[in-house]
Amino acid sequence: MKQIRRAFLDTEDGQILYRIGGEGEPLVLLHQNTKSSDEYRELMPILAQKRLVIAMDFLGFGDSDKPPRMYYIEDYAKTVMLLLHSLGIKKASILGHHTGAFVAGEVAAAYPERVNKLILSSIDYFDEQERTALYNRFSDAFQIKEDGSHLIKRWPVRLSYIGSIELNHRCFLDELKCYGYPPYAPFAIVNYAGKSIERFGLINCPTLILSGTEDIKQLERLGLAKAENRQFIAKAISHAKVVDIEGGTIYMMNQRPEEISKVVIDFLDVRGN
Repeated sequence: MKQIRRAFLDTEDGQILYRIGGEGEPLVLLHQNTKSSDEYRELMPILAQKRLVIAMDFLGFGDSDKPPRMYYIEDYAKTVMLLLHSLGIKKASILGHHTGAFVAGEVAAAYPERVNKLILSSIDYFDEQERTALYNRFSDAFQIKEDGSHLIKRWPVRLSYIGSIELNHRCFLDELKCYGYPPYAPFAIVNYAGKSIERFGLINCPTLILSGTEDIKQLERLGLAKAENRQFIAKAISHAKVVDIEGGTIYMMNQRPEEISKVVIDFLDVRGN
């Protein structure tokens, strides 16, 4: 397995932690809320056998600094550009999961000359009702309770579908780093969702859309998304190829690295798709 090392990028809004390993054509990996680059801990060593792989912690998440102001999808897209510039990378492919997929899509829309291929994983269109539900759910989230009840409340949330106490602990630790600060990513998505179809209609690079079949069921149960709305993004990017990951959950990047790496490498290796 290729060694993955860590480093920091200095920006005007704070330091960004990133992981990097491998060599060859670059592939950037962007995580979901409330995770970090740890979302790709299992996937990176596999992909690094054939690519230069880079995963960053968004500002406000993981071991990156908390930004001094509210950050939006467009801001996160700019930080991706800052990281590529600092590494001397003129063009890269990008994979984003959930929140990371919105950022990846905005990078491809705003900086088309910098993107080779795009992979959007478990990305949803949120209508006005769903945006309201998302806002209400997270507006009071990440508050530190004096009695520590937030610790007990959040631990069991994922156990029914995460399948691993160790992975649940890693996800829990990432989430705890978000407490005491604004819910940057959910507010960013709420701000961006209304224009996402228009923005994604600008994407012209080869695009693969992944969808975890259990992932969307979980979001439906939470009242945060509808299965039929997951098709809106694919329609906006009419040339996109769509692949379902059977049994894939919200945390499928950690849980299904062998299967996902094969789908990703197969897509990246095909010329002219």
